Amino acid sequence: MYYLIILVLLFLAELFYFRIADKCNIIDKPNERSSHTRITLRGGGIIFYFGALVFFLTNSFEYPWFILALTLITFISFVDDIRSTSQGLRLAFHFSAMALMFYQWGMFALPWWTILVALIVCTGIINAYNFMDGINGITGGYSLVVLLALAYINKMIVPFVEQGLIYTIICAVFVFNFFNFRKKAKCFAGDVGSVSIAFIILFLIGRLIIKTENFSWMILLVVYGVDSVLTIIHRLMLHENIGLPHRKHLYQIMANELKIPHQMVSSVYMAVQAVIIVGYLYLRQEGYWYLLGSILVLTAIYIGFMHKYFHLHR
Repeated sequence: MYYLIILVLLFLAELFYFRIADKCNIIDKPNERSSHTRITLRGGGIIFYFGALVFFLTNSFEYPWFILALTLITFISFVDDIRSTSQGLRLAFHFSAMALMFYQWGMFALPWWTILVALIVCTGIINAYNFMDGINGITGGYSLVVLLALAYINKMIVPFVEQGLIYTIICAVFVFNFFNFRKKAKCFAGDVGSVSIAFIILFLIGRLIIKTENFSWMILLVVYGVDSVLTIIHRLMLHENIGLPHRKHLYQIMANELKIPHQMVSSVYMAVQAVIIVGYLYLRQEGYWYLLGSILVLTAIYIGFMHKYFHLHR
């Protein structure tokens, strides 16, 4: 009953945001690099932050430094959705948020180089999550798979976080998917959505890795990771500016050139990640080898797909 009430409250909060976005003209207009063709409300992913905030306010203010960090990164991402901000300002907010999250993790008691590595990895994951947010359902659907896996791991394998936090974020993702995982999306996540959910998932996976001292739990994000890294390498080979928007991700070729419905493409990404996670849970004693094998298989699939279909891209 508690989570049903949370679900209803978040649903109402999302509807309230839509009214504000409509009045303030917070919209996403399609352009030549878009995978959509109609004007749509932007920033619906702010519901992920509301979900985390609800947990914080109803659970004795648990994880205060993380919530403060999430507030910073959500704020600058929402501002960037409304009007473009400078890269330097965004980086300042992102690094400050990550420093607060590291403090919540207790990382400042570790050697300095671990903090540097964590900063590089976290920055890469947040940007990858943001870049992958390009079609209906992919951000919400993929995040739902990862969160359900984290909820199972936390309850059945090793407790690493308050389970209520995961459940509340799952409620927020369900609300967002109701409006986004459809043929004609009511809203897009926007930077505020893709960045905030990436930050939340990072916080959870980070606590899991620190608790188990096992980095192979990064398998939870391996599909996004392989797609993002190989796309960057591909664009570098094409002598492109990797900082500019593009339509060269594998999922974009599927949706734009092959005309596969967005929901189906998103479902494929969800299914592949889910199958890989299930396999890992059965074979986690060989976690690092399984992670390496997954990366190699996904890389082979990516290269084969691009070799066959990339010529369709214009």
